[in-house]
Amino acid sequence: MFSSGQFRVFSTEPSERALARPRHLLREGRGPEAEDAYRALIVTNPDLKLAWAEYFQLLRGRRRFDEALDLAARAELQFGEDAFPVALTGAALVELGRYREGLVALEEAARRDPNLGIVWHEAGYAAYRLGEHSRALLALDRAFALEPHSGTLHLRGKILRHAGRYAAAEVAFEGAAEAAEFLEQRVEAQRQVGVTRRYAAFPGTRPDQLRPTRRWFAETGAIMLTATDDAPSPSDDALVDAFADLVAAEAWHFTAIVRVDDWAGWTRLAEALNLQIRNTLEPDQTAMPLIVARRPPAGHGVWERGLRQVLSLARGMTFVLHQPQDQPTADVVGLLEGPNGARLDPTGAAEAVQHPESSLRMRILR
Repeated sequence: MFSSGQFRVFSTEPSERALARPRHLLREGRGPEAEDAYRALIVTNPDLKLAWAEYFQLLRGRRRFDEALDLAARAELQFGEDAFPVALTGAALVELGRYREGLVALEEAARRDPNLGIVWHEAGYAAYRLGEHSRALLALDRAFALEPHSGTLHLRGKILRHAGRYAAAEVAFEGAAEAAEFLEQRVEAQRQVGVTRRYAAFPGTRPDQLRPTRRWFAETGAIMLTATDDAPSPSDDALVDAFADLVAAEAWHFTAIVRVDDWAGWTRLAEALNLQIRNTLEPDQTAMPLIVARRPPAGHGVWERGLRQVLSLARGMTFVLHQPQDQPTADVVGLLEGPNGARLDPTGAAEAVQHPESSLRMRILR
């Protein structure tokens, strides 16, 4: 969740130089070192609220909510009757699922300082988690009026999208991208614009009303060969045939199939597409590989290098038969793993391919 505490909360705070080191470590992916740097900064500069806020957000982003609540308690000892630590306490309680307690704390923070933007941002988030969307939007409006942050617009977009108000949500995310101070914020806001546009391909429904396969397409842009259904799921051979039909219909052309497992069915696909099977990636950067797996193999060298190569060169495609919902998605997916059955959905797959926000929209495939 992007909050106004993620990078900068109080634009008038000094000591940007002091924060440069933990921020740099965090951007480099050196999380433990960043934590040590924030802890040291809180000791040497205990009055620097921004350091407390950023360390709180680091813990929050790693779902270490109990530690975030402990940090808020330490902040209250440091800042006394100030509204800031009470706002952190409220935010931590909300993340722990103690919504009403969190709202009480945020109301107390607002009483202490009604002009502190983070209070209203967090109150909006708490109301959103409670399902009180109108209240959430009113709080976010006030937060943005006090401190215009990208994160507040980002959260506003998520609330509007959850309510099925896709046009308004897209405007909010576009505003978040324009208001972003940092590249990470801008990239994520732009990604959310794409997600929102994909959800808008199913008008008249909220995200929580869509079938799992449609939600997966909306969230990831991956092309689904099947739709959630009560029918028995198609066999792996049927999925391969459906994929071969899609390749022919879209006139895609590949230079080779790169397989990352030894399933015999890849021979069936190679014959249908008149391609050779390889076990390693092609060294030629003009190649158009079709990288395949029955299930994405986490940590597999060829698979992970193939994902990076396809994305960086915008050439070729990844295809899996069975996609776990807790792993990065392939470009084309046969079945989404889960409790439901599925049926082949060639029409839905063709429409997804043509969507301007699909994962294949900028891909060279011919």
